[in-house]
Amino acid sequence: MKKISIVIPVYNEEKNIPLIYAELQKVFAGCANEYILDILFVNDGSSDNTIGEIEKLGQINQNVRCIDFSRNFGKEVATTAGLNECQGDACIMLDGDLQHPVELIPDFIAKWEKGAEVVVGIRNENKSSGMFKKIGSAIFYKIINRIAEIEIIPNATDYRLLDRVVIDEFNRFTETNRMTRALVDWLGFRRAYIYFDANERIHGNASYNFWKLFKLAINSFVSLSLFPLQLAGNLGIVITLISGLAGSYILLGKYFFHTPFASTFSDSENLAILLVFLVGIILISIGLLALYIANIHKEVINRPMYIVRKKKI
Repeated sequence: MKKISIVIPVYNEEKNIPLIYAELQKVFAGCANEYILDILFVNDGSSDNTIGEIEKLGQINQNVRCIDFSRNFGKEVATTAGLNECQGDACIMLDGDLQHPVELIPDFIAKWEKGAEVVVGIRNENKSSGMFKKIGSAIFYKIINRIAEIEIIPNATDYRLLDRVVIDEFNRFTETNRMTRALVDWLGFRRAYIYFDANERIHGNASYNFWKLFKLAINSFVSLSLFPLQLAGNLGIVITLISGLAGSYILLGKYFFHTPFASTFSDSENLAILLVFLVGIILISIGLLALYIANIHKEVINRPMYIVRKKKI
């Protein structure tokens, strides 16, 4: 019998834990003779009784395991921890808020059995997403697919199945700033897709606010592409050329050809124009370089991505 691991990162989801467990039991009831269900919860520093609800399930079902973080480290790190400890022949990453339709899991497994090593869930519609989030998401995917080395499928989610070979390769990644779905896309492998409509959240609030999403987007841009760093150099060349041409036009026009327009600029104004351009490009370059230096610093100090208070594995 093949083992299917369900990796569920959770943060303040105490009311949803029993619900998602019941849904998983219902889905796997019809294939209990084919697959062993392994449920791994990663408690990402919840402040409610999430860990208590998980421990209750662990007492009645030995196949319910958990990792309890010492504090909140973020969903991407929690998902990574789950994949690090995953024991199944395949795993399915699932959100703990029931927005990912659990009833589609047999479809994921069927595509895996047919040879797909990665089965990606693509969201058709998120009933709880506002217009602002939808617009921001569209802009993010437009930009990332212009500058990244790989193609990121719009509306692709973390709801996906990974074969054991993909899990093992994913666990070789060492960077701390990560976007899980992008790293899985970078790995490649044979893939299939399942489209779904996201359910409405039943209990609790979404843990990803605007600033967390914005930070994730910036980290994705920096980690998946060198374009921002190249942009600083290219922008410097363009501004230097423009300022050089403008300065030459004003200098030649004022002192040699006596053109009316160039003569209206005083020496101090000419200097100010050049300084504004040069200072602007220096500040932009320093800002972009700082992003990469910060990433280098985090990788060099080699701090662990997460700290585990306790775990049942």
